[in-house]
Amino acid sequence: MVTANHEASHRIFQERPELLAPVFRILGVPLPEEVSVEVLSPDATEIRPLERRVDSVLRIQPRDSSKSFLLAIEAQGRRDSDKAVSWAYYLAFLKAKYGHPALLLVVCQDKATAEWAAGPFKLGPEGWKALSVHPLVLGPGNVPPIIDEEEAAQNLAMATFSAMTHGRDQDAPAILDALARALGTVDEESVAYYSELLEIGLGETPARETWRNLMTIRTYFPGRGTLIEETLLKGEAKGRAAASSAMVLRVLDHREIFMPEAARERITSCTDLDVLERWMDRALTASTIDEVFAEES
Repeated sequence: MVTANHEASHRIFQERPELLAPVFRILGVPLPEEVSVEVLSPDATEIRPLERRVDSVLRIQPRDSSKSFLLAIEAQGRRDSDKAVSWAYYLAFLKAKYGHPALLLVVCQDKATAEWAAGPFKLGPEGWKALSVHPLVLGPGNVPPIIDEEEAAQNLAMATFSAMTHGRDQDAPAILDALARALGTVDEESVAYYSELLEIGLGETPARETWRNLMTIRTYFPGRGTLIEETLLKGEAKGRAAASSAMVLRVLDHREIFMPEAARERITSCTDLDVLERWMDRALTASTIDEVFAEES
């Protein structure tokens, strides 16, 4: 089933092709300095009633047209044993249809899926694999977290993609905060586009609520101590605290640490980011909830 955050993970490449240059540097794939990018139809349907559809397809055209290639982009949320066959088909189909070589880029929002998606996927009978698929992969492991406001402002597309990719990470609040501040310096159209795209791309994560809180109110006079700015700063702090407390609970639940309801309430109601950071550090190794609260008790 195609979800909204799935769509955001690949459509950002269609709508903001300037993202390709930093992404190709991350992947270690050479990209000519001056290229034009054309969005192609993702439809890979055959004449027979069998529909196949790539998430996004771009044609990358350098000045030397003989070096043009296609980029098929797939957003992948989980392991799927059937994908290797589909991906091999897409690459062969695109080469046959457009006459250009094709690369496959898989975008993942969790490390385990990204490691799986890197393959290689070898297809064929035992003893003789006739075909091998080697996707390029973007995920939390190789997309850098952008936590500096100035860096985010220099490339909003990359900063948004970074925030989307790291939406489940512990660094998510800092990444979102840097992007929110960067958006405070740009035009309204860019603010509307990136804030909405990121909200969709974060899906059902604690980071999504943090982002909504950050973007509820914007100030046009930063550093002036206005009521709106004070309200914004309070909202940012509240959003970061909510995301941090949710992460502490997630770690404890994952490690199956027993928590009475009072302990859960204590964590969710805490707004002190320093305390939440200490609890997170202890949650990674603690055997009981009392060990998490040790010093504060």
